[in-house]
Amino acid sequence: MPAVENEVQEQDIYAFIKDHKKEIIISFIVAAALIFFVTALAGLDEIIKVLETTNPWLLALNFVLEALIILIWTLRWKMILDLVDDAPRFRSLLLMLTASIFGNNITPGAAGGEPLRAYILREIKGTPFEIGFASSTADRVFEFLPFVLISILAAFLILSWNIALWIRVAVTIIIFLIVIFFSVVVYAGANQHLTQRLVLSIAKKLFPFALRLTRREMNFLEIREKIIFYVHRFTTGFGMALKDRQVLVVGILLSFGMWALDMVRLYVCFLAVGVQVPLIPLVVIYTVGILIALLPLIPGSLGLREAILVGLFAVAGISADVVMAASILDRLASYIAPTLIGAFAAFYYGKIMVSEKKPEPA
Repeated sequence: MPAVENEVQEQDIYAFIKDHKKEIIISFIVAAALIFFVTALAGLDEIIKVLETTNPWLLALNFVLEALIILIWTLRWKMILDLVDDAPRFRSLLLMLTASIFGNNITPGAAGGEPLRAYILREIKGTPFEIGFASSTADRVFEFLPFVLISILAAFLILSWNIALWIRVAVTIIIFLIVIFFSVVVYAGANQHLTQRLVLSIAKKLFPFALRLTRREMNFLEIREKIIFYVHRFTTGFGMALKDRQVLVVGILLSFGMWALDMVRLYVCFLAVGVQVPLIPLVVIYTVGILIALLPLIPGSLGLREAILVGLFAVAGISADVVMAASILDRLASYIAPTLIGAFAAFYYGKIMVSEKKPEPA
């Protein structure tokens, strides 16, 4: 499988953006249309009036909390790398992580971030690609348990929420279905043979449809080799995360801390515009917002997440203009700032890699 591995290694974020520029542009156009629609629904003038009341200290706290989340994320990744290799300095890993956040935030389904981390590690620090890619995959394993527990909590909390019975039942069922799905993913991640058989079976059934849709000449044997490669890397990542119990426990605790800080940050965004959100609706809506963000449709779920938040917070008695104002403050810290910083980091590393590959003058 060396040919497949080399192909994956060379598919860095810059090549990915070039090859998928049409899909990226279209997804951002869809996101812009959704944002325009939700803004028109809430009323642009009303949103601006709410934003004018923003508390600058709470706005600053919003950015501080996001910075803490990224610092904890870097620490968690460093622990995993130290298990299998000598991790670079914390500052270097922090810069690489912000570059990967840029990759995630501009690609539908957050497809560019994890490979970008491995690519930069290999090119800048000499870390083997398979180690870097497996470490970034394992990094995500730590998020599963907090996600499942918070989702179960949200499902029980919504039962006590004073809304229509059918809405409570529907949201609870959706949450539990997603919890079951992620539990299956975790189990599959620990069982390479099962995962490989399952993914290959699904891919084989979808392959004829993909051929008609893309109208490109493809060989299923090539697709099969790539699937086996990615499944191997995915299950390797899970194995790494579960190998050291101490790192596993600390990693999960750090993940709980990240989730708690993120939820507090959303609460602070509402406080900044003068609204105190009730705890139960906040936990439920935050969880649903995370679920929406997992959909591989639009970069950062731009527009889609805002539309869902407006609808759900309306049930909690919070007007659309307030929700949109709070969402803008949320996006400033959680999407726009990390993406801009990550863009500088990504192109900084890109410049270094290009200069290192230039032939020396005779």
